[in-house]
Amino acid sequence: MKRFSIQAISQAIGGTLTGNPAILITGVEQVLEAMENQLTFIGQKKYIKPWYESRASAAIVKDGLDVRPEQGRALVRVADADLALAQVLQMFEPPPPSCAVGIHSTAVVDPTATIGAEAAIGAGCYIGPGVVIGPGVRLYPNVTVMDDTRIGSGTVIWSGAVIRERCRIGSDCIIHPNVTIGADGFGYRPSPDGRGLVKIPQIGTVEIGNGVEIGAGSCVDRGKFSATSIGDGTKIDNLVQIAHNCRLGRSCVMAGQSGLAGSVTLGDGVMMGGRAIVSDHVTVGDGARIGGNAGVVSDVAPGKTLLGLPADDHRQTLRLWAAQRQLPELIKQMTIKKR
Repeated sequence: MKRFSIQAISQAIGGTLTGNPAILITGVEQVLEAMENQLTFIGQKKYIKPWYESRASAAIVKDGLDVRPEQGRALVRVADADLALAQVLQMFEPPPPSCAVGIHSTAVVDPTATIGAEAAIGAGCYIGPGVVIGPGVRLYPNVTVMDDTRIGSGTVIWSGAVIRERCRIGSDCIIHPNVTIGADGFGYRPSPDGRGLVKIPQIGTVEIGNGVEIGAGSCVDRGKFSATSIGDGTKIDNLVQIAHNCRLGRSCVMAGQSGLAGSVTLGDGVMMGGRAIVSDHVTVGDGARIGGNAGVVSDVAPGKTLLGLPADDHRQTLRLWAAQRQLPELIKQMTIKKR
């Protein structure tokens, strides 16, 4: 078990310590569930009262919040409690599951594939013809990488992921379990006789930049032509759909169950809340924010914040929601007047 004094933790995160510096911390937990010798965090005013009910020995506290350490406990004050917590969690993070360097005896690797130095290919993996696996890549058991795909150095791909042919994945990416990259885009047209559907060939590929993370069960479809592309540093949650020929900029964030229809463009730093969707051929400008459950049907200017379905400027949408809440009473008053 990892153990750190609260003083060592404070120094590691650049905080200001008050209270007993010798307290030994053995783990991190939510404020009401924390036990003795555990550290919690207080990033908002609503967590101040639970702190006094908590059994935690110490807390990380955002500057400006009125919190007392109490007898025998300690506080570490920081500018950003969430970022400080991330640093502490790294200190307590356990090692990842074993994935030994080399090629497992049950993996199938085509003789034309290239495997970089210190790469780890787990049990049951399949590596197709012409694949290039960079140095230090880790493929956990039962990953499939198909023909002519390239994976950059240091990337980690978890079990069950399927990387289809001719895809490009950058360095230091994390691909979580059961992700599918490079499946056919969803393209069909009515058949000439009107009695069926004609499948449109999807001959493009997928290009993923460096430092990208893709959550479990998410799908990135290949382009109908050219490539579906994801920029450096973009982070994608679980169960996200990215359709063919989408282009995502740098450091975008897509929360769970959000989705992009075909040929959507997201600028740099776009953020999408859970279950938000964007219609096909729409462009969302740099730094725009799309709230959870919003449905975007037209282009979005850089820096805008949108809510609702159809999505509109967040201030307009909030006014609309406020007006809607008054409708029952207004209808009641109109009915009384008619009588």
